[in-house]
Amino acid sequence: MTANRAILDVAVLAELVRSAQPPTLLDVRWTLAKDGRAAYTAGHLPGAVFADLDVDLCGQPGAGGRHPLPDPAELEAALRRLGVRAGHPVVVYDAGGSNPTGAAARAWWTLRWAGVDDVRVLDGGYAAWVAAGLPVTTEEPVPAAGDVIVTPGHMPVWTEVEAADPRNTLIDARVAARFRGDAEPVDPVAGHIPGAVNVPAARTVTPEGLLKPLGISGDRIGAYCGSGVTAAQIVLALYAEGLDPALYVGSWSHWITDPARAVATGESS
Repeated sequence: MTANRAILDVAVLAELVRSAQPPTLLDVRWTLAKDGRAAYTAGHLPGAVFADLDVDLCGQPGAGGRHPLPDPAELEAALRRLGVRAGHPVVVYDAGGSNPTGAAARAWWTLRWAGVDDVRVLDGGYAAWVAAGLPVTTEEPVPAAGDVIVTPGHMPVWTEVEAADPRNTLIDARVAARFRGDAEPVDPVAGHIPGAVNVPAARTVTPEGLLKPLGISGDRIGAYCGSGVTAAQIVLALYAEGLDPALYVGSWSHWITDPARAVATGESS
């Protein structure tokens, strides 16, 4: 599959979908507020299967945060049910747009972490596909069972230890109000990890929702957000630029489980 190391253009995917061996397509539209399956049912890319970010691609919420790493065996079973095959390309997409949720990026990251090498994010997501006048469908395919083997550990993961290390560059992907601690609509504690730099995920895309460079450099970079989903959008953008950033999967929802961990507020630490 010829493409950027992380993303795939709509026009390229349109050709691949029509080919004799189309990639496995996963629709991972998701928000905190509503179930993405309704959007999938209303219309999706031909051949796409709905992947539930919460159920299929993450572990159970708890001490590890709201979207922790999945159990490898459970992830393998889910990916096989979704039709993911060993050595066969996968393309993931979400709603797209100028305010990314990070759902497709987290799906991409999870598959890469699990050892699936040939996986891309559709640049611009569902919105870009529709804007290009390409067909959508309400037909829900039943994929043949996949045979992928999950081998975890292929993407850099940070814990609270690396997140707190002042030698590292820690990026907070949440909106500025949550970073400053002005408002916290999801987690019980407001603020940010001391030393973090606020780069909201919306900065990773153009007004049309296409991925753009962040212009951040370094070899000790990691990202976090509320629960490790939106932060994956930062990881995706930096990875596409040739960097190898880490994801603090537990993110803020894990950081605040220990009251001894420091909390900063305001524009900076």
